[in-house]
Amino acid sequence: MRQTITATLSALATCFTMASPAVADGPTVIELYTSQGCSSCPPADEILHELAGQSDVIALALHVDYWDYIGWADIFADPAHTRRQQNYARVAGASSIYTPQMVIGGADHVIGTKPMDVANLIRTHSARPTGTRISLQRSGNQLQISGQTARALRNGTVVQVIRYSPEETVDVRRGENAGRTLTYSNIVTQWSEVGEWSGSGDLNMNVRISGNSPVVVIVQEPGPGAVMASAVLR
Repeated sequence: MRQTITATLSALATCFTMASPAVADGPTVIELYTSQGCSSCPPADEILHELAGQSDVIALALHVDYWDYIGWADIFADPAHTRRQQNYARVAGASSIYTPQMVIGGADHVIGTKPMDVANLIRTHSARPTGTRISLQRSGNQLQISGQTARALRNGTVVQVIRYSPEETVDVRRGENAGRTLTYSNIVTQWSEVGEWSGSGDLNMNVRISGNSPVVVIVQEPGPGAVMASAVLR
């Protein structure tokens, strides 16, 4: 099993080497919905670890809480992550949610253990620029968000600030992964909606932040829908 995971990660890295460079609207945002209580999730967590090292993506792990009842409460789980995944399912017309699931660019859903499908979707999003871009600048506890768009944002957009922990290791003592020591990458610790942008003029926004963890900003259609622009300060 370990050899299979290593081989798929190697293939994934090769796909990214061949992929087109990131376009003007920013790296492709990848959300992995995962849980420490899910026995199917560790291979997807490893794939996200591989993605976290790529400059053309922003890889984010959102730990959900709906597997906590089977014996191990995920220490990173947040009910808000579960609600976000449920909202994606509602928009997609899906009747249920599952782990591990990846959402690519806010629009495409894929099983998180299928690295070639993930790589193909990243290439697709990189080749489909939105004409919208943002840039970030931090000075002390102030984050300046600037943005421009070359197209009408017909439904408007939601501006969101995300913070994450780059890496954490957990000894899982109970549940489906009992006895395993698992390392997680880019664990979301905060996800906040900080404003809206209609696109009728440039985006200029200042947000108060604290701490030294990386900062991600995404501009996304409501729903949640497609990600129109993204940027990260690591």
